[in-house]
Amino acid sequence: MTNGSTDIVDQPTGFRKDYGIDNESFDVGDETAEGYDKNISVAAVDQWALPELKVDFTPWSELNGCQKLKRLIYHYILTIALLLVALYLFICSLGFMGDAFKLLGGKTAGKAFQDSTTLSNPVAGLMLGVLATVLLQSSSTTTTIIISMVAEEVITVKLAIPIVMGANIGTSITNTIVSLGQIANKEDFRRAFAGATVHDMFNWLTVLVLLPLEVITGYLDWLSSLLVESLQLKADKEADKDFLQVIIGPFTKLIIQIDKNVIENIAKGKNEYLDKSILKTCCDKTKEYFNGTVSEVLNGTLVNSTKELRVSCKISCKYLFRSVANVWSDSAIGAVLLVLALVIMCACLIAIVKLLYSLLKGQMAVTIRKFVNANFPGKVCGYFTGYLAILIGAGFTLLIQSSSVFTSSLTPLVGMGVISLDRMYPLTLGSNIGTTATGILAALAQDVDKVPHALKIAFCHLFFNITGIVIFYPIPFLRLPVDAAKFLGTETSKYRWFSIVYLFLMFFIFPGVVFALSEVSWIALVAVFVPILVIVVIVTVIKFIQAKKPGILPRKLQDWKWLPEPLRSLEPYDRAVMRTTRNCICCRKCGCCKGVYIEEVPSNELELKQNVDERGAVVTKF
Repeated sequence: MTNGSTDIVDQPTGFRKDYGIDNESFDVGDETAEGYDKNISVAAVDQWALPELKVDFTPWSELNGCQKLKRLIYHYILTIALLLVALYLFICSLGFMGDAFKLLGGKTAGKAFQDSTTLSNPVAGLMLGVLATVLLQSSSTTTTIIISMVAEEVITVKLAIPIVMGANIGTSITNTIVSLGQIANKEDFRRAFAGATVHDMFNWLTVLVLLPLEVITGYLDWLSSLLVESLQLKADKEADKDFLQVIIGPFTKLIIQIDKNVIENIAKGKNEYLDKSILKTCCDKTKEYFNGTVSEVLNGTLVNSTKELRVSCKISCKYLFRSVANVWSDSAIGAVLLVLALVIMCACLIAIVKLLYSLLKGQMAVTIRKFVNANFPGKVCGYFTGYLAILIGAGFTLLIQSSSVFTSSLTPLVGMGVISLDRMYPLTLGSNIGTTATGILAALAQDVDKVPHALKIAFCHLFFNITGIVIFYPIPFLRLPVDAAKFLGTETSKYRWFSIVYLFLMFFIFPGVVFALSEVSWIALVAVFVPILVIVVIVTVIKFIQAKKPGILPRKLQDWKWLPEPLRSLEPYDRAVMRTTRNCICCRKCGCCKGVYIEEVPSNELELKQNVDERGAVVTKF
């Protein structure tokens, strides 16, 4: 206490955050009956600044020869080797999870693409893209299917654009799931969840702007057509190569092999594939021609051919699930594979986080963090650092051809405080651009006469992401995805169960409800969501004014206390969750249902009392 004021900056973090005073200032005065001293001065604290790293390693120069050798072998070489193994198995688990979802819902997703009436509704197409990508666990698979359908003229580029937008949204579910690996530590989880959801927020906000613009003007369709006509690119059958599959394929093919052609052909309307298994059974087929009459399309014209193709299996596939392929259904195998994938993923996530914590200690962590988050010198040059990060993100994603793997690998580092959220944002944007290369390569792998149509939709995907970056990155105050991600990170760190609710709500329930309503009619969709949208806009505007200039609002609108508690806070739901999970050992161990502990703050000026709330949390009262 100096000159009648108390500086709370050095008090425990939980005290400041849980009373919501970490960024506010109070003038010196008498204590009120309800709570804190109106005279308390609190310095502004940026909770999103990178945390201070503890350098608890003995410096290298102070070690003797034996200690240096021991640290080199055990701490660096062995830890890095184990980290690479864990990362490899984690990537494999993502592949297994994608294959599991293909077995569980691949045919359903394929059949959904057949309905041209549904696809003619842009909102339904958008939600179909989200749901299909979540089911297939791969935006690359979804976009490849769409590109093949456009190439075969099953659907037009105009109808395909909303689906590709939806695929862009659906792919961000993976790193959101990965962030749950740090749910046990409140602060790490806050940063990790924000780092993961910045991808979600960018995709959703870009869709909110560009989908209406595309419906009204056809901007993406026109721009991609203009580029394709000017480039005159040729087909390249060797273009559609997946670098990541070259690395993980030798292992994953020992466990499961999927025939993606079945899903693609179902989507193209070839119903004879509905009865075929998605599991790959033949790894080497022989083709024979014999006399017969069949119809085929040549240069867009239906002609009769006197040759008929007969395909026979020369070498049967061998993998772990092949022995039960004829006994179990695709769904049963998919369910078992999904459980296996989740177990491997969880184990690898825990191992990766622990190994990173072990590796990134001492001066190494400080050096890496300084390098990754460094800016170019000077204010003007420093502004362009983010654009370099975008190029780096695009380059790495282009190399591995998977935005999910790239962003998922960075998410734990954001949680640990090695990468800042402001640096994660441009890396994610670059990843969004890099992943479009898969679609372009798939388009170039089509037949010569089909390449232009396929390239149009592939370039639409590219321009969609570039336009989103132009809107939401160059001007700092328009970087709304970062602000939205910070809000989500803060809320989910307070109520960790909300992260699970968010996951199901944003990727399953909301797209499913919107898709169902759009299937009924436009009137049903508008009647339900226009009032909701109006309320969201009004609340957002009022909250913005409350934060910036609350004095211009009527006294009642300067806060939300006049609303019932369930309409303005998650606290009632949190209490219900705590009561429900009070005796759940799993929930307590994982940390998703832990109460918030508020530590006692010793002070000569404030009378502090400690009570235990119904969640078992120590609550400090004035």
